[in-house]
Amino acid sequence: MSLWDRAWPAPAKLNLFLHVVGRREDGYHLLQTAFRLIDRRDRLRYAPRDDGRVALVRPLPGIDEATELSVRAARLLLAESGTRQGVEIEIEKSIPVGGGLGGGSSDAATTLVVLNRLLRLGASAGDLARLGSSLGADVPFFLFGQNAFAEGIGERLTPLELPAAWYVVLVPPLAVSTKAIFAAPELTRNSKTIKISSFSAGFGRNDLEPVVCGRHGEVAAHLAWLKQFGDARLSGSGACVFAEFPSEREARDVLSGMPDKMTGFVARGLDRHPLADLLDHG
Repeated sequence: MSLWDRAWPAPAKLNLFLHVVGRREDGYHLLQTAFRLIDRRDRLRYAPRDDGRVALVRPLPGIDEATELSVRAARLLLAESGTRQGVEIEIEKSIPVGGGLGGGSSDAATTLVVLNRLLRLGASAGDLARLGSSLGADVPFFLFGQNAFAEGIGERLTPLELPAAWYVVLVPPLAVSTKAIFAAPELTRNSKTIKISSFSAGFGRNDLEPVVCGRHGEVAAHLAWLKQFGDARLSGSGACVFAEFPSEREARDVLSGMPDKMTGFVARGLDRHPLADLLDHG
């Protein structure tokens, strides 16, 4: 099979905790968080075009093509390389849009890495990381290739060893605006910084959670239901909420009791990005 014929994975992430520890003069927030890769994934296919254009095969509902992150990533990479090659991108979405699971950022990271390989552009891992950081705060993590403790605006990454775990992820029927949540006047921005050695399972909280739940009652309801079974949390700026379990059976037992009006899925925690070998070599 040609590499052009493959479906390339873009995995989701969870924020096991998320503390807002400050704010820079340019408005970006300073964070500390633990990123966990999970096996829920989008799949992307690419096809060459000879007209120099970058386009989606099918538009994604509610997302303008010009702002879609994989399109932006492809355009940035091709412009930087100086190639006249174009590409068509087909995205099979399984990661909820606006759910705090990093789907758009993961699609962008996969696009940077795969097109660099398919088109033999020769960009280094450092080049891709620099391009990724200009696209969004979560993109550098997906280029990192493994679970990570993140600081700064999400770009300072340290490898994080995590135990095997399964997750129940609930998907409230709405998309949360990350920009609106970080701009909220009620958001606290003064959590104390910690060292990576302080992190362990069940550590911390998500500082965005009170803001999101206060503004979106459906998120609060999903979180309250899941908290019956453990330490449930919001991922990123939501809307998805999750709880960790030591076995697949326990996770599926909880999901099977989910109220009819709710939707969700079970996911396994990953140690490495499924494209880790490509990520290592750029």
